[in-house]
Amino acid sequence: MTDPRLTPLAASLPATVPFVGPETQERAAGAAFRARLGANESVFGPSPTAIEAMQRAAAEAWMYPDPESHDLRQALAAHVGVGAENIVIGAGIDGLLGSLVRLTVAAGDPVVTSDGAYPTFNYHVTGYGGRLHRVPYRDDHEDPDALIEAARETGARLIYLSNPDNPMGTWHQAERIARMIEDLPDGCLLILDEAYLECSDADTSPRINTSDPRVIRMRTFSKAYGLAGCRVGYAIGDEALIGAFGRVRNHFGLSRVSQAGALAALSDEPYLREVQAKIATARDRIAGIGAENGLTALPSATNFVALDLGGDGARTRAVLDALTKARVFTRMPGVAPLDRCLRVSCGTPADLDILAEALPQALNQGRISGLT
Repeated sequence: MTDPRLTPLAASLPATVPFVGPETQERAAGAAFRARLGANESVFGPSPTAIEAMQRAAAEAWMYPDPESHDLRQALAAHVGVGAENIVIGAGIDGLLGSLVRLTVAAGDPVVTSDGAYPTFNYHVTGYGGRLHRVPYRDDHEDPDALIEAARETGARLIYLSNPDNPMGTWHQAERIARMIEDLPDGCLLILDEAYLECSDADTSPRINTSDPRVIRMRTFSKAYGLAGCRVGYAIGDEALIGAFGRVRNHFGLSRVSQAGALAALSDEPYLREVQAKIATARDRIAGIGAENGLTALPSATNFVALDLGGDGARTRAVLDALTKARVFTRMPGVAPLDRCLRVSCGTPADLDILAEALPQALNQGRISGLT
């Protein structure tokens, strides 16, 4: 029976969430994971400077946070090389995507994304009544040409592209993304999700031009900066679009503790470089563990590696379930042919020792299940 208190749109939506968290799985199993390698968090943690700043800010938690995030916006503007009027801060990229979709997508409006790309974007589009049009990946990369063509055919208001990509870890060079921006149809906005920008030295990000209204970039402190639990993201764009966020955003969505932590993390570049080196080492180790078990690692510019199991989604699911039973948290892409891969987040040496011990048994379980 439909709840009469819900709007017709809300009543028509499935009761679902984009992700099932590891905590949910731990509660169901009655045991904690031994290695948490599925959420693309930074197990290396935030900068000690950021931890100290958050500890100090905790004593001020009785006060509401600055709704303008003034100090953090000013610091980010200087860091990126734009004006503060070109930056808006929100509760992670997830929160910013929700605000952007609310601003730009009315019921029935077409929106283009890749089939298998970040599901939270789809969640927001569906929640505001937009119509999703999906294009397949090409050679394990998002396909800029196909995204542009779909936008032309549908009259899409938005295109979503992550670069580097989640869930495959692949990327396009900055020059390729710059060409994509030039090819955008009139009236179409490219959402360029750069969540993994700081995770490698790959040349993935074209020059920022805040006078160009065709693109909005989204970045986060959740990955290399190690602040996923603080929910701090920011968007960079032209002044008119960034200013429009003030009409719909949650002005108290970022706590004083989160703002202090992000501001301190941004200033600690030596620690960021340490984390980047640890990510690179962990990527190599994951690829090595895969190779020891006859698996191919996709090239990655992120803080995770997609291991190609060489089968299909059913086999990957069996291996993932076996790892979960061994209390090793991993994830897999949601659509074929991407779902032939197991996605493993970068971890500490101890985490990856556990993976090295558990993966052969999980792969054997997949064979026993007759899914190879």
